Amino acid sequence: MTDIFSDNPSLAALLPRLTDADATVRRLALIELADAEDESQLPWLIQATSDPVAEIRAEAATLLVGWEDAPVITALADLLLDTDEAVRNAAAQSLSGIKTRAAGLQLLPWLEHNDSFVRSAALRAVRELRLTEAASLALSALADGDASVRREAVGVLGWLKFSQALPKLAHLAERDQDIEVRRAATGALGMASDQTVLPALLAALRDTSWVVREEAVTTLGKLKLAAAVPELITALNDDYWQVRLRAARALGRIGHADALPALVETLTHPVSNLRKEAVIALGEIGADAAIPALTAAEADPDPEVRKLARIALTRIETLLAAKR
Repeated sequence: MTDIFSDNPSLAALLPRLTDADATVRRLALIELADAEDESQLPWLIQATSDPVAEIRAEAATLLVGWEDAPVITALADLLLDTDEAVRNAAAQSLSGIKTRAAGLQLLPWLEHNDSFVRSAALRAVRELRLTEAASLALSALADGDASVRREAVGVLGWLKFSQALPKLAHLAERDQDIEVRRAATGALGMASDQTVLPALLAALRDTSWVVREEAVTTLGKLKLAAAVPELITALNDDYWQVRLRAARALGRIGHADALPALVETLTHPVSNLRKEAVIALGEIGADAAIPALTAAEADPDPEVRKLARIALTRIETLLAAKR
């Protein structure tokens, strides 16, 4: 492992510092070594993952991000079982950035590890790789006793657009005890291609947590489920403006004229971001009945609302002209 130093005299001074008795000296030497971005440095960084000082192990885990050689993945996966929480988190964070299929496949056995933190971190790491080999493991993980594992499993299945998971995802969206699991499952229902998920989304729209309701209206808008328009109109009066905003956006995407009165009323809401969404939605629906309200919105105190009102009016006028 001395080749990197003999081949690069400017790094020669690092060798004694990497084995110094002082942990701070070793850590700073590791950082300097990593700055060289030389693949021949990896054995030293991997060796540092076994350092007796947790701070060094955590630093090594962080510095290994972006390297996906098999020995690196093995070292980082082993650190998921470290006795120190900061080390475990650093390893999980570095693994979450892997980009290659080979690295993802190497992690698959860890999805079934008996430690829940390891399972969660491994699922998170393979999520965006869209490995079909991970589908069955993630499907089983939806029943895991640990909420973080269930949440990450939902993410894996969502990225895969694994439609066979929709019934189980619908169940989680409605009944899981963890808010974040319900929220994630509600969002994952957006992979559906029909209305079979409507009951679960409407149930999520009545969730006690506003973040779940927000996700529900977002997903309903994404799927453009016209059958949900009455419930989305009701959501325009949600206690949280964030839910109202997404409801306005969803109604605009669906484009149903029944939403006009409620959207017009929303133009008087004190939150300008919500008024913006209502203006945009009215323009997307494109009904001439919205012209008076949009004309009034041209005098809104927020310049963005005024600008969007003019754009919406132009769009409606264009649509009307095309029908003549």
